[in-house]
Amino acid sequence: MTDTLRDPTQLPPFAAFTPDVIGPALETALAGHEATVAQLTATRPTSFADAWMPLERSGNALDALWTAVSHLQAVADTPALREAHREGQARLIETMTRIGQNRDLHDLYAALTAHPEFAGLPQADRVAVERAVRNFTLSGVALGPEAKARFAEISVELSSLSNAFSSAVLDATDAWIEHVTNDALLAGLSDTDKAMFAAAAQARGLDGWVVTLQQPSVTAILTFAEDRGLRERVYTAYGTRASDQGPHAGRFDNSERIARILALRREAAALLGFANPVERSLATKMAASAGEVLTFLRDLARRARPFGEREVTAVRDFAAAKLGIADPQPWDIAFASNRLRTAHHAIDEAEIRAYFPVERVMQGWHALVERLYGTRFVARDDVAVWHPDARYFDAVDTDGTVFAGLYLDLHARAGKRGGAWMDEARPRLNDGNVRQVPVAYMVCNFAPKSEGAPALLSHREVVTLLHETGHCLHHLFTCVDRPSIAGINGVEWDAVELPSQLMEDFAWDRAVLTGMSGDHRTGAPLPPELFERMVAARHFQSGMGLLRQIEYAMFDLILHLGTMGDDPMEVLEAVRDEVAVVRPPEWHRFPHAFSHIFAGGYASGYYSYLWAEVLAADGFSRFAEAGLVDRATGNAFRAEVLARGATRSAGESFRAFRGRDAELTALLVRHGLV
Repeated sequence: MTDTLRDPTQLPPFAAFTPDVIGPALETALAGHEATVAQLTATRPTSFADAWMPLERSGNALDALWTAVSHLQAVADTPALREAHREGQARLIETMTRIGQNRDLHDLYAALTAHPEFAGLPQADRVAVERAVRNFTLSGVALGPEAKARFAEISVELSSLSNAFSSAVLDATDAWIEHVTNDALLAGLSDTDKAMFAAAAQARGLDGWVVTLQQPSVTAILTFAEDRGLRERVYTAYGTRASDQGPHAGRFDNSERIARILALRREAAALLGFANPVERSLATKMAASAGEVLTFLRDLARRARPFGEREVTAVRDFAAAKLGIADPQPWDIAFASNRLRTAHHAIDEAEIRAYFPVERVMQGWHALVERLYGTRFVARDDVAVWHPDARYFDAVDTDGTVFAGLYLDLHARAGKRGGAWMDEARPRLNDGNVRQVPVAYMVCNFAPKSEGAPALLSHREVVTLLHETGHCLHHLFTCVDRPSIAGINGVEWDAVELPSQLMEDFAWDRAVLTGMSGDHRTGAPLPPELFERMVAARHFQSGMGLLRQIEYAMFDLILHLGTMGDDPMEVLEAVRDEVAVVRPPEWHRFPHAFSHIFAGGYASGYYSYLWAEVLAADGFSRFAEAGLVDRATGNAFRAEVLARGATRSAGESFRAFRGRDAELTALLVRHGLV
């Protein structure tokens, strides 16, 4: 069974990943990986095949095991699985840090780059080795014994803290509910939303309705619920998750974890000779310095702020004049904004959602990917999954070849981490007689269907679906045989959002959106006049939305720079003084659930969304120039960007596709700022 769990040429047998077998299986995989390192450093081979391939094979076996365990912990969490993951993650980080600090292994690969035959290797092989040498340095290979030991301790503790942070957010999300027995309290909500709340109550053995802190529930309440008290309670509970405030104050509090994470990141950066964590982060990104990034963000804020100020004034005036809300609070903004958009553009979010039942959206999604890239996703029922909601698809090319695989898990549920993401299930392998196609996970948290009510998506959720599709295609379309630099791996993090954000814009094409729609009652596609109203409202409050993203990015960067102190709330308030047009109450605790930077890969790099959006907006312009859903342009994007991985810089790949460097104007147009 241990061999099966770590076989990268087979798909994960999820039912076999029980908490009691995870530890022994991981120990076997780690022992094999360390034995490979010992063999390499003892024999010191000089050819790529002998020096690189053994470590890649054992690393792939280790990844096959641990990516499945990590995925399960994110989508099907239990206390026992969480503990097995926590213990295993600590062991994994400890071992991989020790290997990353192995001077003999570093010297072996450094010598390989100097070997006369190295220049004749395929580009992917050369880049993989060169990146490995760089990563040894960033893992502390050049440190003295005491510093190495301390760096390793920090790495293990940071991993543990990140896991604990994420778990606290999940627990806080699942812990709060409001049991509603009076239908009047849900005035303003659609029948579909009420059915979602009724299903949540039924699952808990309760009558009536249950409001939760899962994203579809929160969005529905804050956007549609007419009861201000209910909106305030949901806003408060959601905005204080895992903190010292709110209905569960102190119970899941991430405050100490945040402080410890920041301190350890600064200590680790200092050990490596960096001035701060931001400088360390930018060593592997496109941006050259924190100053360059802050200038970019502040320039965007300067352009967006006049729009944002007008937008927030408009919604406040509308709330006072039309809704009887003289002093709109943050929990009123989404509700009033929806009513204002309806008044100005005849746009009703519930009306739009009626045209996007998830089954019809997915039919249109299949058609779009096939039109753009010639790829069909064919469902299979013989592949193990972790929940009845999950599905597996073969990705089939135009010649009938199965070249990749995709797991889909679209709906929110208890025990599943919030948000939407893509992750790697299996890398592309091409090692002698061993072949394995790349396989990805695509996970969302859309409202589930319930008895008598379909699962309906908002247009924003359609955009989210296409966003994650871009990430998945980046992994699935790779033509790189070295997993460490294939797909999204090794790509500069401030460029990794290029494919995802580019795909978002197809959600604004009439033909694409019509193909993804079908009224859940009649089957009728999205009417042209409703689409035109949606387009007219596309940039509704875009200034406010852009300023929020700038706020998050500046908060992340300045907090890790340490130039405004260590208190995250003080830093956040200072950033809001500079860029925000909507201010949450002082008790709001956004940082305590900001998993992107405290439990994800975006620390000192949340700006990447906006940085990459410049590339995405300009890249999409080439599709627009060719008529939008154009196979030739899709093939060019696939060949020059998606297939290349990190075999060359993201800037080179973009120029190969676009014919020039990216220009900021396309981003400004995308947000309606010009």
